[in-house]
Amino acid sequence: MAAPTQHPPALHDRALQDLSFIRRTMEGAAAFTDVPGWGLVAMGAMACAAASVANMQPSIARWLAVWMLTAPVATALGGWTMWQKMRRRVSSEGTFTLSVPARKFLLGFWPAIFAGAVLTFALVNPFLPGLDLGLASRVLPGLWLLLYGVAVTTAGAHSIRAVPLMGVGFLVLGVFALLLPNANGNLMMVLGFGVLQIGFGFRIARRHGG
Repeated sequence: MAAPTQHPPALHDRALQDLSFIRRTMEGAAAFTDVPGWGLVAMGAMACAAASVANMQPSIARWLAVWMLTAPVATALGGWTMWQKMRRRVSSEGTFTLSVPARKFLLGFWPAIFAGAVLTFALVNPFLPGLDLGLASRVLPGLWLLLYGVAVTTAGAHSIRAVPLMGVGFLVLGVFALLLPNANGNLMMVLGFGVLQIGFGFRIARRHGG
C-alpha cells in the first residue's frame, strides 16, 4: 500500500481550528448590544429643543435649516456615544475591534440614512428650478421618519429587541406624517425623534448598561 502523501494535522491544530470556527459562529449569531441608551436620550432631547426652535421660525426655509443643522449634530452624538459604549465593553477584554454583530448592525443602518440624505438634498437643492419649499416641508418629516425607521428596523434585526420595536414606531409615524392630510410635521418629528427615542433610550440604558 502506498503511504499517504500528506500527514494528518496534529490533534492540537485541529482543536484550535475547531475552537476558532466555534468562536466565529457564536460571534456571528450574537446580538449587537452596544446601542447607546443614554445617547438616544440625548438625541431625543436635542430633537425636542430643535422642534421648539423650528416652530418659532418665520419661514419654511428657516424651519428646514434648523432641522438640517440638527441632524448631523445628533448623528455625530449618537455615533460618539455608541463608540464609547463599545470601548467600555472591550476595555477589560483586550484590543478593540469591530465585532461581527457591530458590522452587521452598521451595514443595516447606514444605507437608508444615506438614501434619506440624498433625497433631502434633491428636494431642497436651491440650484434646481421650480423648488417648492412648501411641498418639501410637507414631505420631508414623513420621509425622514420613514427612512430612519427602515434603518433602525433593519439594523435592529441584529440587535436587542427594543431596537426593531423603536424602528416600527418610526415607520408608523412616518406613514401618518405622509398620508394624513392635516398632519403636523413638526409634531410628528417631536413624537419620533424626541419622545420615541427618549423612551426607548431609557429602556435600553436601564436594561443593557448605558
